[in-house]
Amino acid sequence: MACTAAESDFNGDGLRDTAIADPDATVGGKALAGTVTVVYGGDAGVVQLHQDLAEVPGAAEAEARFGKALAHADLNGDGCADLVVGAPYKDVGTARDSGAVYVVHGAPGGLGTGSASLAYDQTGVTASEGPEAGDLFGYALTGGTTSTSQPFLAIGAPGEDVGSIMDAGSVHYLSGKSLANVVVTQASTGVWDNPEAGDRFGAALASTDRYFAVGAPGEAIGTEVFSGAVLVFSPSLNTSGVPDPVFGFAQSATAGSDTSAEAYDRFGTSLAMVATRAGTETTPLGAQLAVGIPGEDIGSITDAGAVGLYRVNPDKTLVTVEALVHQDLAGVEGDAAAGDFFGQQVALVNTAPTAVASGSTVKFAVGVPGKESAAGAEHLDKGGVQIFPAQADVGTSDEWIDPGWGIPGVPEHQMFAGSSLAGTPQALLVGVVNPAGSTPGAVYAFDWSVAGGGAPARTFVPGEGGIPAGGTAFGSVIR
Repeated sequence: MACTAAESDFNGDGLRDTAIADPDATVGGKALAGTVTVVYGGDAGVVQLHQDLAEVPGAAEAEARFGKALAHADLNGDGCADLVVGAPYKDVGTARDSGAVYVVHGAPGGLGTGSASLAYDQTGVTASEGPEAGDLFGYALTGGTTSTSQPFLAIGAPGEDVGSIMDAGSVHYLSGKSLANVVVTQASTGVWDNPEAGDRFGAALASTDRYFAVGAPGEAIGTEVFSGAVLVFSPSLNTSGVPDPVFGFAQSATAGSDTSAEAYDRFGTSLAMVATRAGTETTPLGAQLAVGIPGEDIGSITDAGAVGLYRVNPDKTLVTVEALVHQDLAGVEGDAAAGDFFGQQVALVNTAPTAVASGSTVKFAVGVPGKESAAGAEHLDKGGVQIFPAQADVGTSDEWIDPGWGIPGVPEHQMFAGSSLAGTPQALLVGVVNPAGSTPGAVYAFDWSVAGGGAPARTFVPGEGGIPAGGTAFGSVIR
């Protein structure tokens, strides 16, 4: 049987599969070693991966946090999606928390039954300055196939020092059939701005077949530290041998407006990107981009959080759709509150990729892990998720779900609902790492058209449906 190249289809049966990480799981007595559970579509089985298995290179290591980042892409061109797993706290030699990335190839027999798995750790093909303590290589991942049918994988290392500039950050970009590696930093030719200490370029990544975006949530804008920025690249290599820089942007450097850059806004903490078409059905594809700003103050409300919504046009220009989406916007359900961290996670979907984009086909979801119960401090950090049309005037048809209102169970303290999100055209996947009861995490799949408080279409829970029991923070990362 040959693979059929469906997105996130690891066994080639034409159905999407779901990868769910528990980077805090204990493996072989090693705390925080991490596991990734893959649920095959069509009830075709479940497999749990960790580094004490033959099909995953290396060995389980305490505090490596295998699964802290996930991506999928057909990197070897066989039509099956391959699973990419980040372990950013993996030690490499004596370099503590240098980080590593693993590629487990898909095959008709399932993950790990085909081509040999690969490991990258800034030695060999991904060598740059070599592994250093605190690089966090593999902290963020994105991958896919370009519009010219070339596979690519971007790996964030936000703790990488650029020369003597600490924690400036870098992105390793692997592309083509050989997955040749180039390293991109803000010191690379043509890249927006300059590397600065603490920029953490590469802390978030998102992509389509025409663009990829890089978050630098520590970027200083003027004197405003950790204000944040986002840089967009084309996946094609330019004459300097790096992905072609398209532009970089941040909030306004001019003080006094709602969109002014402020210290600790952390613009670019989370990113989501999908291909979209504006204008007519013959208009070339561009992209929609959602940018999480969880540290944004709304008026005097500290760390309420916000999301910026943008469009990247086919001519590589940037259009602001909504500069700040937040819970104090007119028509939006709920109210902004201190410490909500609205935008800590974002997910974006285009349910009709070939059609002209509209608010009914392009939607985004926002994680609000610090949200309290409406009664005040009754349930601290219960969390929740808000779903919006990806258009101007987002409050026209937004929906809200949270524990006890759509998310099963009763609300409790520190459930942090919305701390992990993922989206497919069929479903919004919501992780709750501390659900009510004794379950070590759960993932709920909702229809994108769900009404506020509506029930999930499917639930993934350890110990049920073939998913191994146990774990620590199941659902921390979803793809």
